[in-house]
Amino acid sequence: MRKPVIGLTTYLEVVTQDVWHERAAFLPEPYMTSVTAAGGIPVLLPPQPAADDVVDAVLDRLDGLLLTGGLDVDPELYGADRHPLTDPARPDRDEWELTLFRAAERRRMPVLAICRGLQLVNVARGGTLHQHLPDELGTERYCIGGGEYAINEVVVDERSRLAELIGAGELDVHSYHHQGIDRLGAGLVASARSEEGLVQAFESDSDDYVVGVQWHPEENGDDRRLFEGLVAAASAFSLESALRS
Repeated sequence: MRKPVIGLTTYLEVVTQDVWHERAAFLPEPYMTSVTAAGGIPVLLPPQPAADDVVDAVLDRLDGLLLTGGLDVDPELYGADRHPLTDPARPDRDEWELTLFRAAERRRMPVLAICRGLQLVNVARGGTLHQHLPDELGTERYCIGGGEYAINEVVVDERSRLAELIGAGELDVHSYHHQGIDRLGAGLVASARSEEGLVQAFESDSDDYVVGVQWHPEENGDDRRLFEGLVAAASAFSLESALRS
């Protein structure tokens, strides 16, 4: 059986390389390394016009979708006024990733959503976000800044798909987020929380493979289980697709 192809969404930001200083599509290497180490083939999906025919052409060539981290989702998408500390809107990325996710859902393609990806899926399902967690929780422990990932403890629900992937109970994770889930979107159930009750992971309440985590598993090179789960689900999806065609 061929290795499954996993699409990874990317940033589109101003970057500097040698004498060049311009907008470019990029993604931190740990995402790609994690997919490769788990047995998948990573393919990058830069923001672009989200026409249905374009999205269909992209997904026709994929077996799984990974929605990566990045800047905040536009609060207008969940009907909220902008908090002063919310990142400037990135409508190109929001539109592209929302369209990708919704099309992947229709195909029942496996999806893993990380940090911003989790928040985007929640919004796509009609949920809402806390725009600045220190206002809600009185702590900045989920984003200590300076490019340094904080280590926080979450508790994984023993009855969840997530527990089947990484085990139930307490787990130390790499955090870098100042926003979080407020109201869960339709068809999503919490599969891990922190001590304050903040949702730290969710999954679909159906058999569809939609797993979201608020933390950054790509930063833990010793634990590829979430990526292995996505790759295994993508392999099964690829086989089922081949049998249907």
